[in-house]
This record gives sequence, structure tokens and C-alpha cells, in this order.
Amino acid sequence: MIDISDPNRPSIEGGPAVILVEPQLGENIGTAARAMLNCGLTDLRLVRPRDGWPNSRAAAAASGADKVLEQARLYPTAAEAVADLTRVYATTARNRGMTQAILTPRAAAVEMRAAWNEGGKVGILFGPERTGLFNDDLTLADALVSVPVNPSFASLNLAQCVLILGYEWFQTGADLPPDRHLAMPQSGPATKAALVNLFEHLEQELDAGNFWSNPEKRPSMVRNIRNAFERMGLTEQEVRTFHGIIACLAGRSKRRPPSQG
Repeated sequence: MIDISDPNRPSIEGGPAVILVEPQLGENIGTAARAMLNCGLTDLRLVRPRDGWPNSRAAAAASGADKVLEQARLYPTAAEAVADLTRVYATTARNRGMTQAILTPRAAAVEMRAAWNEGGKVGILFGPERTGLFNDDLTLADALVSVPVNPSFASLNLAQCVLILGYEWFQTGADLPPDRHLAMPQSGPATKAALVNLFEHLEQELDAGNFWSNPEKRPSMVRNIRNAFERMGLTEQEVRTFHGIIACLAGRSKRRPPSQG
């Protein structure tokens, strides 16, 4: 491929965070970084890369996208990698039997741009090359993204997926001014850290109240509950309200019920 890069032209940078969960090869990280910079994306976050970080093979494969690799941040879990984000999309190649919206890359890009223009912080989760994301990681997402390709040969590598999502994002901003001047709402969208804290509060009280009639089903029920809350698109104020509701109900359950008659 011919390189038509021009370092003298203004560079487009920023955009949604790209979170690679357990990427296997340094080369895959490097080619993903190259795809990111093609589309003006520079926020790369790595969760437990198999071959460690930094990785010289990533730099060799990035073909000049060094700034993306140099700014990359390392996280121990996907939850920590998305903690400061307000909207997250997770890529998946198959139906996981979970109740979540599944979007095409183009539809997801439109939603991401709308959230971005409203002052939100957006991210896209990509899973390990061989297995994809774990179900527990998918509960961090507001929606899933599936690339519609030839059903008889739907094999895409990591960099291809990053490029497809990045390209669709880039196209939504082609006619928009580069700066964001919209005011934040009074109560902005909740961060993922705030949502995970709410989930853990709720699950702790459900444990205390012996809610789980079948302990073996607890993990799947927890995922379903978390997905239900994710679909609401809660604000920070709404998260605080739910904390108050949970605390109130938990306290009431510990008091003796009022006498009858």
C-alpha cells in the first residue's frame, strides 16, 4: 500500500477510547494502533496483554503510529479500563444469549458521536483474538456491536475490527467542526465506575437478603440485572438515587414489620 501521509497537515486526534482486552500478540496491538491513527483515534487502553507491555513488536507493526503506543495505558481489568467512561460499546461476533442491543458499526458510530457531542466519554471494547470478550466484560457495555460480513466466512482480525469501527466513527464527524462547545447537562451520564459501584451495592444487599434461590444461577442473574441497568443510560444523579433506594429497602428489611390490627 502507498503511504500518502502528510505530517505537515493538521492531525485529527482524540475520539473514543479503544480498549483491547487480553490482546495476544504485540503485532496485533501495533496494527490496531495504526488503524486507530488512520481514523484519528489516539486513546489506546490495554488490559492484560499476553506478551507484556511495552512490546517492541507492537512498535514495529504500528508503521509510524508511535504516538498511539506511547500514550497507551495499561489496566488489570476491563472494569478499571472503562471506569471513567460514560458509554461503552463491546464488539462480538456471536449471540451470547444476553438481552442487549446489537448494533452495526455504522449505527454504533452515530450513537457514539451523539454521546461525544453531548460531552460524554465513549469507549469500544475489543476482546482476545481467539475467544472474543468474556460475558462478564459484556455487562460493562451499553450495547454490543457486530460487523455484518459474509456469514460463511466471518473471520476478522483485531486490526480489521478496530479499523471498521474507527472508520465509521470518523465518517460521522466528516462535516462537523473539530471542537466541542456543548455544555454538560446538570447531571451528566454516570461513569462506568459509578455504575459498577451501584451494581456491587445492589448485589451485596441481595446476598444479605438471600435473594438467590438457586446459587448456581447467580452469575447469569447478576449479568442480566447489570444489563438491565446499563440499558437505562443512568445519570450520576440517578445512580445516587438508586443507592438511596437500596439503602432504604435494606434498612427496612432489618426492622420488625408493623403490627397488624
